[in-house]
Amino acid sequence: MAAPIELYFWPTPNGWKISIALEEMGLPYELKPVNIGRGEQFTPEFLRISPNNRMPAIVDPDGPAGSPISVFESGAILQYLGRKSGQFYPSDERSRVDVDQWLFWQMGGLGPMAGQASHFINYAPKIVDDPALIEYGRARYVNELNRLCGVMERRLGESAYLGGDEYSIADVASWPWARIAHKLGQSFDDFPKLKAWVDRIHERPAVQRALKAGDELRQKQDLSKDQVREMAKNLFGQTANSVNDAKSKQG
Repeated sequence: MAAPIELYFWPTPNGWKISIALEEMGLPYELKPVNIGRGEQFTPEFLRISPNNRMPAIVDPDGPAGSPISVFESGAILQYLGRKSGQFYPSDERSRVDVDQWLFWQMGGLGPMAGQASHFINYAPKIVDDPALIEYGRARYVNELNRLCGVMERRLGESAYLGGDEYSIADVASWPWARIAHKLGQSFDDFPKLKAWVDRIHERPAVQRALKAGDELRQKQDLSKDQVREMAKNLFGQTANSVNDAKSKQG
């Protein structure tokens, strides 16, 4: 039996993309926690796996030709796992293009815009003391997320899933972000087809297992301003110099 895939993970929408895919595909895996609030993504060991200092990342001991391979960036990981398992990523070129374009739509649009909306709603008020300095950014990303929800609503009026009639890695990529849209300034009442898709995927047993994976890693709590500001040092505002400094201090 092949050694399990190592999933470098923290329980966030980007992390859940990969735990969902692994559960759906039935691929054995082992969680390797990367506490992003504490800055563990900047260790030299993790940098060798993920040059962008971001989770998720995987190491597959049974990679191409039986040799280990590491993969970073969630879209690339999903494509790799889809090819490896032969599941949720069609081999027919026309169908694969449909899945790929919605996968990259998520990578370039839904994920980053929802992430920025979350920043200005959940983090910025505890980091910046003047609400007026936050308002433009909050409105900018909440409105863009609203537009993207409208894109999904139209698409899901045309097909059962984002990539077509079959559930695919495009849905796996978008669902963890779409499911929290109501916490990011959106109302599901405005997007009934999107809400039905969110609910339908949430009922899948593999999705339920994936959401529970790593549950113990992240306690739900109300953080103080000081705690949020300390986390923000690791989550936001990093530069090339700050990353290089952290790496040099760790040897």
